[in-house]
Amino acid sequence: MSPTGTLPVVPRKGTADTGDGEGSVQVHMDPSEQIDSALVLAVYGKGGIGKSTTSSNLSAALAGMGKRVLQVGCDPKHDSTFTLTRRMVPTVIDTLAEVDFHAEELRPEDFVYEGFGGVMCVETGGPPAGTGCGGYVVGQTVKLLKQHHLLDDTDVVVFDVLGDVVCGGFAAPLQHADRAIIVTANDFDSIFAMNRIVAAIRAKAKNYKVRLGGVVANRADQTDQIDRFNDRLGLDTMAVFPTADCIRQSRLMKRTLFEMEETDEVLAMQEMYRTLARNVLAGGEGIECEPMDDNEIFNLLGFD
Repeated sequence: MSPTGTLPVVPRKGTADTGDGEGSVQVHMDPSEQIDSALVLAVYGKGGIGKSTTSSNLSAALAGMGKRVLQVGCDPKHDSTFTLTRRMVPTVIDTLAEVDFHAEELRPEDFVYEGFGGVMCVETGGPPAGTGCGGYVVGQTVKLLKQHHLLDDTDVVVFDVLGDVVCGGFAAPLQHADRAIIVTANDFDSIFAMNRIVAAIRAKAKNYKVRLGGVVANRADQTDQIDRFNDRLGLDTMAVFPTADCIRQSRLMKRTLFEMEETDEVLAMQEMYRTLARNVLAGGEGIECEPMDDNEIFNLLGFD
C-alpha cells in the first residue's frame, strides 16, 4: 500500500539499460530520485485548459481533509500556486542561479512557500525560452526536496505540468508520479491533446510506476465528446466542472474557491473539488489503455 493507504505499489520495470520507452532519448531516472513517501499526482492537459485551477483547488480540498500537501508548479510562467500563496513566488531555477547553482547553499525557506490551508508551494520555473530542458528543472527540484527531507512529512504531492506533452522534459513528472490526471474540455483540440498525453503516460508506464488515474472535465457544460473518447479507450471521468463565473473570479482575486464568499455557486464548486479529492484518495489500480492514432480520433470526434 502507498503511504495514503489506498493505492497499490506497482513494481518498477526495466533497468537503467532499458531506456525510457521505445524510441526515447531520455535518461532513465536514478532510483534514488524516486518519491516513495507520498502519493504523487501529475496533472496534465492542453495549455489553458485549467490545470492550475484544478491543481490548486484540489490541493486546498485535500488540505481541508487533513492531508499534508505539496504542490509543484512545472511551468516557466510560475503561475501554478499564486491562488494558494497570493503572490508569484520565486522559482527554484532563479533561486539556484542566485547562488551560482550551489544547491548546498539553499535552505527550504528559499524555495518552499506556505499557502492556503498549509499547502506547501514550489515553482520550478524553467530555462530561458529556446534553451535548456524543463526536465532538468523538475529533477533538480525533486533532488532539493529530498535533500532537505521535505517529502518525509508529505501525504500528497501534486505536479501541475505545462501544457501538452511535447517533449520528454515536460513528461519528467511522470517518472515520479503514481497517477496522472488529465484535464480536458469538451472540444476537439482538448481531447486530441488528451490522446497524446495518454500515449506519453503509456510510454512512461513501461519503466515507471505511473498509471492513468482518470479524466477531469473542466468548463464542460456538456460532455458528449469526452464521453465518446472515454468509452472508446476505457477511461473514467473523475469530475465534471461546468462553466462557473466564481472560478474565473477566484483567479482574478488571487485565491482558491475555498476562500471565496460562500454563495450557492461557490459552495457547489467547493463540494465538487472535495469529491474529486475523495476520488483521488480512493485510488484504484489505475488505467492502462491504448491511445488512438490521429486519423482514428479525427473520425471519432464531432458530428455526423
